[in-house]
Amino acid sequence: MGWLFYTDRRVKTHADEKAEIARLCTFEGDRRKTELVKACKVGSTWYVAARVTNRDSIPVEDATYVTDPDGSITFGAVFLTRYDDGCWGYKDMEESAGPNASRAPLALIELLSDLKDPDSYAQDWRQRCRDWAAIPDYEEGDKIKLATPVTLTDGSTCQIVTATHYRRGRQKRRCYRIEETGGLVRLSKATLAGSELLSSAKGAASPVLAEYLAERN
Repeated sequence: MGWLFYTDRRVKTHADEKAEIARLCTFEGDRRKTELVKACKVGSTWYVAARVTNRDSIPVEDATYVTDPDGSITFGAVFLTRYDDGCWGYKDMEESAGPNASRAPLALIELLSDLKDPDSYAQDWRQRCRDWAAIPDYEEGDKIKLATPVTLTDGSTCQIVTATHYRRGRQKRRCYRIEETGGLVRLSKATLAGSELLSSAKGAASPVLAEYLAERN
């Protein structure tokens, strides 16, 4: 399915987007009804969990999903969104279609029904979401070894870095100090996949604390 844009410009804010996503995920047919369970926005992408139930209360039978104990199934979907000349638009894809966007929070993934096929596109999508969520969110002063060396714009490489920041106006921006040169570099979250924490700023005791612990020992 392609992009659908709202030329009436009725969607303008985050709240408008969430309300429209909820409307798109809520409908009733002669036999079944679907309702939004959870919606999360990451960047410009909305991730949703939607529950399907039969109106006659008979458990839902589905080729993709294992029926939950309450007789329903809950599936995941992705809504890519963007604004074009002030008009909001979206492109939606159900998880079994293998969407590329895969940054759904774990709290949403955990709401979804089990899958019958362990090798399905949906299973792969869920795993990619879990892999993304597992990338560490390092703190100031943490020393890190990247899974593979990163090539910089000048052709050099770096692999061991320390989390730090720089300021742009009133904002603090995360960057990393290169171990070998002391230079600063910006790294995407994806670059940190598989990285290893060599030393933690939290774990480093202050001289005062070290002296106190030495006296106690």
